[in-house]
Amino acid sequence: MLRLSRVTRGFDLGAVAQAVALTAVLALGVAGQPARAALFEDDEARKAILDIRAKQAQNEEAQRARVADLQSQLETARRGLLDLSGQIDALRGELAKMRGQNEQLARDLSETQRKVADQSATLDNRLRPLEPQKVSLDGKEFQADPEEKRQFDAAMGLIRRGDFNEAVSAYTSFLQRFPASGYADSVRFWLGNAQYGKRDYKGAIATFKAFVAANPDHPRAAESQLAIANCQIELKDTKGARKTLEDLGKAYPGTEAAKAAKERLTALR
Repeated sequence: MLRLSRVTRGFDLGAVAQAVALTAVLALGVAGQPARAALFEDDEARKAILDIRAKQAQNEEAQRARVADLQSQLETARRGLLDLSGQIDALRGELAKMRGQNEQLARDLSETQRKVADQSATLDNRLRPLEPQKVSLDGKEFQADPEEKRQFDAAMGLIRRGDFNEAVSAYTSFLQRFPASGYADSVRFWLGNAQYGKRDYKGAIATFKAFVAANPDHPRAAESQLAIANCQIELKDTKGARKTLEDLGKAYPGTEAAKAAKERLTALR
């Protein structure tokens, strides 16, 4: 140490320090070139990794946004489906209600139709006795009101029982009430018979003559002529009776009344 001190004592310590530092710098410069190259390469790799990570982050963010948008659309579609399902259920309820109402209306209509049919049948049954009826009498067919038929039948019942006074009243009343009735001709014939029955011979003659004059082709015209002759016989009008019987035979030959007239003529001689 003492020796070193002696050797170095003659040198400038500052110059020595500078030389040492320069030597160290040179040494470091030669040794540091590969280290700097490696450092540059690490920076580029790190930058590339950061870029990849940034792009990956962007993609992930885009995917998350896309997923969020799809989820939003799905939620909207789900709400729409729920609303549509609710509307369908409501429509089904309305349809069921309408179907029930239609069924009730159909039942009500059927019941109404049944009631109308029953009422119509009842009304028909009530009106039937009031409707004109087809009548066939003395070779003649006509329509007669129920009241006409009732009164005619009642008057016929009177004459069959021999109640000639009441029969005359009934037939007279009938002609006054139903002058255009299809029964009118037959009523006049039976009125004459009722008058004959009550011994009103003049009245009977007038009735029978009017009947024959109005209905010369009536099936009972010959019979009426014979009845006129009988009334004349009862009135002791033999001459008038004979003429009536002769006229009867000429007007209605071959009839039962004509045969009876021939017999009466023989009896009058």
